Amino acid sequence: MTGRLYGVGLGPGDPELVTVKTARLIGEADVIAYHAARHGRSIARSIALPYMKEGQIEELLLYPLTTETTDHPGGYQGALDDFYADCAERLATHLDAGRTVVVLSEGDPLFYGSYMHMHKRLAHRYPTEVVPGVTSVSAAAAVLGRPLVERDEVLTVLPGTLPAEELAERLRGTDSAAVLKLGRTFTKVRDALAEAGRLDDAWYVERATMGAERVAPLKDVDADGVPYFSLALLASPAERTFVPQPAVTEGRGEVSVVGLGPAGRPWLTPEAQEALAAATDLVGYGPYVDRVAPNPRQRRHRTDNRVEAERARHAFELAREGARVAVVSSGDPGVFAMASAVLEAAGDYPDVPVRIVPGLTAAQAVASRVGAPLGHDYCVMSLSDLLKPWEVVADRLSAAARADLVLAIYNPASRSRTWQLGAARDLLLEHRDATTPVVIGRNVGGAEESVTVTTLGEFDPAQVDMRCLLIVGSSTTRVTDRGVVYTPRCYP
Repeated sequence: MTGRLYGVGLGPGDPELVTVKTARLIGEADVIAYHAARHGRSIARSIALPYMKEGQIEELLLYPLTTETTDHPGGYQGALDDFYADCAERLATHLDAGRTVVVLSEGDPLFYGSYMHMHKRLAHRYPTEVVPGVTSVSAAAAVLGRPLVERDEVLTVLPGTLPAEELAERLRGTDSAAVLKLGRTFTKVRDALAEAGRLDDAWYVERATMGAERVAPLKDVDADGVPYFSLALLASPAERTFVPQPAVTEGRGEVSVVGLGPAGRPWLTPEAQEALAAATDLVGYGPYVDRVAPNPRQRRHRTDNRVEAERARHAFELAREGARVAVVSSGDPGVFAMASAVLEAAGDYPDVPVRIVPGLTAAQAVASRVGAPLGHDYCVMSLSDLLKPWEVVADRLSAAARADLVLAIYNPASRSRTWQLGAARDLLLEHRDATTPVVIGRNVGGAEESVTVTTLGEFDPAQVDMRCLLIVGSSTTRVTDRGVVYTPRCYP
């Protein structure tokens, strides 16, 4: 079997900008190949060194010349062609022996990289893969902190070896530009920028992301000593347009009442996630606020469970000061939660916009765990008699039972409300058979989730607390042999 050839991009110079894949391939290679000038020092090898292993074969591909002066019969290009052919055959020997060969390339292998000369000679003969890298152009823009292009602007990449007239013409006709291969071409490039009327906007970047990095306005750079690893950059014209941050002024805030669903983040709707992300302030019952991941730019206002009206007014006062307030509720905010309290208070704050962001209800969550008990007509009730008399609760329970509706019962019990659930069971048994299915869902979606399926006759109120939701079936609700609970769509 033959070996495999990899051309890997090392990025602009900082070893931490090497991709994870390139680092892995360097560590796994049998042969590491890299180009160098006559002095033998390889920038590519120095970047890759932290990822190389002992015992790897190194192939130094030493350029035979660094200027166009040569006595080769084919001239400068002929000398290079012979060099690349020799290098390719040296690597082919390793590939024929089944070795994995990684050719190092600064920047990106196919962006003015030496690797491409190996690729053209070997890729059709051996299994080959090219791994891209961060280019010097991207690195230069990053160290300058200036965008390259925006929207429909055009970026032109030019080699400094082009004739001066062509450089000037291309620089005149583009929005942004990067001119590479400066070195001995620097003076020509600077003159071309001046001819194009772009010199004042041009930046000089030398050895971007390396230890000897240098950044300066190009017009201030002395041509003496400019290295090959430098470039001229014309950033996006839009980089000079800074949009001022609008001041937060009174009356620009808003209140969003956000349903968190029954438990954690997986139950959040995208709309709810967006509202929470945009908020500057979170307001709500403490445990519900705690369910939102902390963000240091947001203020959190945790309150007790029984101060809904005060909580709503606080949210509006914050919004009047310019805050974007998310009032959080478990489940859906419109089901026995904060939406009503906020809208009751909204009349005193007509200048503050309000929106309701729905959430997955506890009834839906519990129903999903057992099947489809809410598959036909159902009603939703709260057993709490804190805001309505028990007589009203009892009348409504009896009416729903007589109508043969499935019931989703919220707030079934608490430390201070212990007898109401037993009374509710007795009222339901006056109209429902004792075999009617009952589902008890506790903390659905949470770490302590439990779901129990029982019957109305065997139902024990002591099993239930405030974290529970009950679903009481109708006369048609069924429980299968597998424990699935559903209410048929058709009513006899």
